[in-house]
Amino acid sequence: MRRRSLGLAAVIAAVAATPALAAPVTVTLRIEGPTRTLFEGPVTTDVRPFQFTGDPVSHVCDGTAANMGPSATPSPTRGAAVAAAAAQAPFSMTGSWFDSLGSPSFDQIAGESVSFDVATSRYLVEYRNGTAATLGACADAISNGDDILFAYGTGSEQLLKLSGPTTAAPGAPVPVRVTAWDGSPVAGATVGGQTSGADGAVTVGPFSARGNQDLKATKSGAIRSNRLRVCITDGSDGACGSSAASACATSGDDGLCGTKDKRAPRGRIASIAEGQRFGKGKGPRSLSGTVAADPSGIADVRLRLTRNDHGRCQTFDGRSARLVALKRCGAKHGKWFSAGDRQQWSYLLPARLGSGRWVLDVEARDRAGNVDTLLQRTRTRVVFIVS
Repeated sequence: MRRRSLGLAAVIAAVAATPALAAPVTVTLRIEGPTRTLFEGPVTTDVRPFQFTGDPVSHVCDGTAANMGPSATPSPTRGAAVAAAAAQAPFSMTGSWFDSLGSPSFDQIAGESVSFDVATSRYLVEYRNGTAATLGACADAISNGDDILFAYGTGSEQLLKLSGPTTAAPGAPVPVRVTAWDGSPVAGATVGGQTSGADGAVTVGPFSARGNQDLKATKSGAIRSNRLRVCITDGSDGACGSSAASACATSGDDGLCGTKDKRAPRGRIASIAEGQRFGKGKGPRSLSGTVAADPSGIADVRLRLTRNDHGRCQTFDGRSARLVALKRCGAKHGKWFSAGDRQQWSYLLPARLGSGRWVLDVEARDRAGNVDTLLQRTRTRVVFIVS
């Protein structure tokens, strides 16, 4: 009996000495690349390891001394939030792990390069609640409600914030305001094609299409703002969760008037015309286009870019951000990659496209799961030549 009592006491003491795991936290995470927003939204994470896409090695990322962090017990970190978002979205991320810092350094996220640029001294600067971080991503413990920002810049740029109403009536102007992180007004920022005044105020719209309109503020030398989503509704059209009036106009499958959305969003390529020819060294680098407003909201815009250069066939790989060989020629064998979830979508390639016959396809998906898979010349598919 005495031996059993001693053994039980030892187990109780061991359990009492084991530190409790931190509770999961929910934060707002935003990743701003050189040309577009790579991720934005709420992320819930607990203590979890960090791992680059395709890397078999995972790393401790819990804010303790193992990561040069000050936390006495394992805690969720900015690095854990990024890892959770990459799995949730999903998106790819590559880079290097530095044991000396106990944290990662990023080269590419969601198909866009965020590595250090010697010419401009820009890199992926990390912020928590508007302040540039002094600790690595895996050393800095986070709390519920934190605002986490990874933004490509030098660290000296102004951080823009955009505020305004979440709903607006069709045909009515929408007043919004651009400020810095400390709440001071920002003049000269662009929102929806309009410019903010000395008080930071700017009026956008009016919008006629029902559903979500996503707005962001931009300004030269500043980090683009958070997304302001304004839902356009008259309060009885079935949009934005409103109850549909009996006279509401709907096709019965368009997501309006309380109906289930079964219609795919319509995407369009705008930056390159069907049959367009580019001279040597003049191949396009920037790809852009639009997606019509959708009652359910845009979930993702995917692109596929393939090349045939005298029988040598390649496709652009968004994960590695480079052209890779195709075993079989033909656009249908190419790889799809994401260009984000905005109606005005764009994607900046690493370099201008070289010679060959190119095919660019676009495919839009809404938040109801409808996908625009119809490939139409001049709208969702363009064939062009680079000499």
